[in-house]
Amino acid sequence: MTSALPQVSTILGSLGQAAFVWNTVTDAITWSDHVGAVFPDIPATSLATGAEFSKLIEPERSIRMNALGHASPAHGVDGTPYRIEYGVRTSASVPVLWIEETGCWFAGSDGRPAYAQGIVRINNERRARDEQLLKLSRHDPLTGELNRTHLIASLAETIEEATRFRTSCAFMLIGIDHLARINDAFGFDVADAVISEVASRIRSRLRGGDVLGRFSGNKFGLILKNCTVDDVNVAAERFLAGIRENVVPTKSGPVSVTASIGAVGVPRYARSAEEAINRAHETLDMAKRRRAGSFSLWRPNAERDAQRRVNIRVTDEIVTALNERRIVMAFEPVVEAGSRDAAFYECLVRMVQADGQVLLAPDIVPVAERLGLIRLVDHRVLELVVAELASSPKVQLSLNISPDTTMDPDWWASIESLMRAHPGVAERLIVEITETVAIQDIDDLRGFVTRLKNFGSRIAIDDFGAGYTSFRNLRKLGVDIVKIDGAFVQNIARSADDRAFVQTLIDLARRLGIKTVAEWVQDEESATMLRDWGCDYIQGRLIGLASSQRPWAAAGGTVLPAAG
Repeated sequence: MTSALPQVSTILGSLGQAAFVWNTVTDAITWSDHVGAVFPDIPATSLATGAEFSKLIEPERSIRMNALGHASPAHGVDGTPYRIEYGVRTSASVPVLWIEETGCWFAGSDGRPAYAQGIVRINNERRARDEQLLKLSRHDPLTGELNRTHLIASLAETIEEATRFRTSCAFMLIGIDHLARINDAFGFDVADAVISEVASRIRSRLRGGDVLGRFSGNKFGLILKNCTVDDVNVAAERFLAGIRENVVPTKSGPVSVTASIGAVGVPRYARSAEEAINRAHETLDMAKRRRAGSFSLWRPNAERDAQRRVNIRVTDEIVTALNERRIVMAFEPVVEAGSRDAAFYECLVRMVQADGQVLLAPDIVPVAERLGLIRLVDHRVLELVVAELASSPKVQLSLNISPDTTMDPDWWASIESLMRAHPGVAERLIVEITETVAIQDIDDLRGFVTRLKNFGSRIAIDDFGAGYTSFRNLRKLGVDIVKIDGAFVQNIARSADDRAFVQTLIDLARRLGIKTVAEWVQDEESATMLRDWGCDYIQGRLIGLASSQRPWAAAGGTVLPAAG
């Protein structure tokens, strides 16, 4: 059994390997001469038997003997192969030496292992790679902190322990303020340096046992164990001060950074990781809205909870109304200021409830926008308006769309498809966009407007004067119609300020070749003023409010004169 060892000893020694024969009956191990190259500073007595050698092995001392019993014996000269990995350590102060052992064992007459022979070699490099891969799977590569998956797992475990032992903990979300601005101003490499430095500053202020992880691009999650409400407030100020007190040095120069924090006590106010994350997110948003660099702690709020129940109910009502085709249109006339002839009709959304009551646009649109349902509503309104235009070849209609819808590729695909399916409809459609869009997304909006005008549709800016859109932007967009916000129009007979403002808007629009519509016209005196100032069209209580009836059915339809 040992005759081959001297022949391979020299070769193996140069490779950092050693051969052995292990008599499992006597437990004696015979090693090749260069065993010291593999196990330096380990006395021969510790290598002489399987029992002594197993005392050095971790994490499982019986790994070598177990390997010999896992497979059925192979009868023959080749034996039964096996391969195992284990660590060897002589004392707690010495690093683990990782070993790969490859060999074969041979059965005796009773079928049990009689002896084994093989080779051991140092395998620290592979182990290091495995450990590095394990670390990468658990930790964020930029900051070295736990990644989102393992942070959430740790949070769930902490909540479970705190519930079982009746202790108080907290979960924080720390968000770096205005990181997008740093990206834009200096580049992503500088932003990464800021993220890494903020992580370091948070880490340096943790207590033992607290857990830090990178939750998302600009957010860190922090689990504070054994933490009362007072502790949370003190800790939050410690973290905020540590982040803001000194600028962050980067290759592009020093960068000033602040962070905001949202926190929730667990398990008192969050019984699961998901609930803790949602509530920490909610309070972080509250903190950011209040001011950058502030802290907010989640607390029960009966009014907020009641509003959420309402949101859930209204969401269900809107979706059900869409599915059951209970979203309908009402039509408000817009007339020429001089002749009072109908020019076009503004289409306003209505929702017929299950009990037959009708909700108006102010009851539907703000809620739908807040709950993320406005896109679905706008899609349905588009279908209804195009259907009306297709069935009434002489009528002209205006359609209101939400700011978000102008950037919705699905809405554009729908209108493009409908226009091609119904030739002649586009030229009789006016799309009204609220003024806030022109402020925030002027370049994207210009592309949207251009595509619509290429179909022959016209564009109106609704509620003009309520925001900050300049006349320069109106000209840049190629807007056809400006609808003056009714809040300024309704009091022109009594308010000199409103008269001056509205008259100025009308004059500037006329100079730019843009038609004007005055909303909320209440009385003849106001209508006369608007006509004399050169306003093109008026609408409001004086002319007639929105109705589900189709006025053009009796009038035979109307055609809006060409702009300009």
